[in-house]
Amino acid sequence: QVQLVESGGGLVQAGGSLRLSCAASGRTLSSIIMGWFRQAPGKEREFIARIKWRGESTYHADSVKGRFTISGDNAKNMVWLQMNSLKPEDTAVYYCAAVQRAFYGLGPTRPYEYDYWGQGTQVTVSS
Repeated sequence: QVQLVESGGGLVQAGGSLRLSCAASGRTLSSIIMGWFRQAPGKEREFIARIKWRGESTYHADSVKGRFTISGDNAKNMVWLQMNSLKPEDTAVYYCAAVQRAFYGLGPTRPYEYDYWGQGTQVTVSS
């Protein structure tokens, strides 16, 4: 089992920044892949970014590329999502997710490909 706890959400004005954190604990995390998703009311859960701790390979969705950056510290079992130039349409509940299987290419980017989820943290961007 892997436990994930997000923090750092809140209310911010458009154009502002927030940094979300995700703390991972549990079974060995050396081969883990961590991802960030978001879900707005009435919408499907959307992939934002993922990081592979072996090689620290990252991939960001086109919708956030250039504004959001995923990073991680394997030794601290922490992953962050730096969000800049926030827009009202970024308002959503943001989730940290993890999986301990091998994926090749740009994946995993689909919610069903992840096995563990945090409780989510609300991000609200006002206009």
